Amino acid sequence: MSALKILVIPGSLRSGSLNAKLAAVAAHELARSGADVTRISLADFPLPIYDGDLQAKSGVPKHAINLKRMMSAHHGVLIVTPEYNASVPPLVKNTIDWVSRVQDAHENRGQVFRDRVFAIASASGGRLGGTRALSALRLILSACHATVIANQLALSFADEAYDEMDKLKNSADSEALKALVRQLIDVSQRMM
Repeated sequence: MSALKILVIPGSLRSGSLNAKLAAVAAHELARSGADVTRISLADFPLPIYDGDLQAKSGVPKHAINLKRMMSAHHGVLIVTPEYNASVPPLVKNTIDWVSRVQDAHENRGQVFRDRVFAIASASGGRLGGTRALSALRLILSACHATVIANQLALSFADEAYDEMDKLKNSADSEALKALVRQLIDVSQRMM
């Protein structure tokens, strides 16, 4: 059996992002658990705001095609999203919108979402830890017919959640991350 490959996508480009930090911690835990991990930045896949007229005129942007193919090369995907106004930020939604439009030969449009397992996480300086963004992201991915695992991580008070080595200080947070990682790996292996 080939090595299990997991793609980690932080949904923030902000310098010092709490979500990029959580994505790094999650990528480390996934690697410790035996997965072959790729962590990317959406800054490397810049996309215009989705517009059907733009797609009809110019086609799907190459960065959306490249990101979709990168997703296709992995068995599972972890998206770590910030929460903006009780939902996902435009960067995350726009990325999903464009990737869902990519259709390579011999596949249906959006098949990349149906053929792999997704996990979701969020980090916030507040008490809810991005829970509302996770609800919105789960709905968006479900509308794309993605398999989204039940475990998710909403990291509350994330600005105080790390030690000087950028490891999670709270054992409950560490255990929640490990449970998410275990379930993502288990379900991804079953779907390989």
